[in-house]
Amino acid sequence: MSRRAKVTPDTAGVIGGTNRRVPGLRRSEVAALAGVSVEYYAKLERGSIGGASASVLDSVARALQLDDTERAHLFDLARAADGVPSSGRARRRSTRPATPRPSLQWALSAITDGVAFVRDQHQDLLATNALGRAFYSPVIGDGGRTPNLARFQFLDPAAHDFYPDWDLFAQMCVAIMRAEAGRDPHDKGLQDLVGELSTRSETFRRLWGAHDVRTHGAGTKRFHHPVVGDLTLAYEELAITAEPGQVLLVYTAEPGSPSADRLRLLASWAADAPVESQDRSTR
Repeated sequence: MSRRAKVTPDTAGVIGGTNRRVPGLRRSEVAALAGVSVEYYAKLERGSIGGASASVLDSVARALQLDDTERAHLFDLARAADGVPSSGRARRRSTRPATPRPSLQWALSAITDGVAFVRDQHQDLLATNALGRAFYSPVIGDGGRTPNLARFQFLDPAAHDFYPDWDLFAQMCVAIMRAEAGRDPHDKGLQDLVGELSTRSETFRRLWGAHDVRTHGAGTKRFHHPVVGDLTLAYEELAITAEPGQVLLVYTAEPGSPSADRLRLLASWAADAPVESQDRSTR
């Protein structure tokens, strides 16, 4: 329904007419574009998506002008409704964060000029390299519960300083979580996190209700670190195939840029500062 509301008659190539009471397309218009009956499309929109064929889903995706991530999310929802895992192997459904393998930590530690860390589908920060620990010191705090990027984003006032583009980061965080939920709707850890954030953050609740999805991939982000100030960093996300649901993210600065100088300064600070100073909570 949220995607249908975003497609206008003009962009869909249908005659809009007058006296339209809904934003975007009508159900009948989407059904006609997808080549299915209105009754069948209405059934899909109500969530009865189990058993829908790939060709029907493709037709609906084209009619709704879904992008690649949205199309993948639609197919994930259909597979989940049919009881089929979204990938070749079932994901862990434990509510406890996985302990990274020593070899994975060794690989992270070998990355010395960039921020490198592993997060899971619950947005838990599972492991970092030395520069990553210094970079994410506002998120890591003073220990205790496993650092969680979504909780920091929506529940910690320090996030507004750390993320100059807080609104954009909030949208990205929720859209990534929504995509993860589509891959495994029965993930209790993710369900619990969504419930907690929905209860405690009106902004999260509103963004979750928008049903936007996205993949991280690659791009550029801005940060404001309490030690070295403003940073503009490029990121690359890499799937960890041995651990479904976990990804490795690496943030680097353009060589010769002020951000590269500040990352080196942060690395120097991390090497010189006592551990307790790096892990001091900002909460």
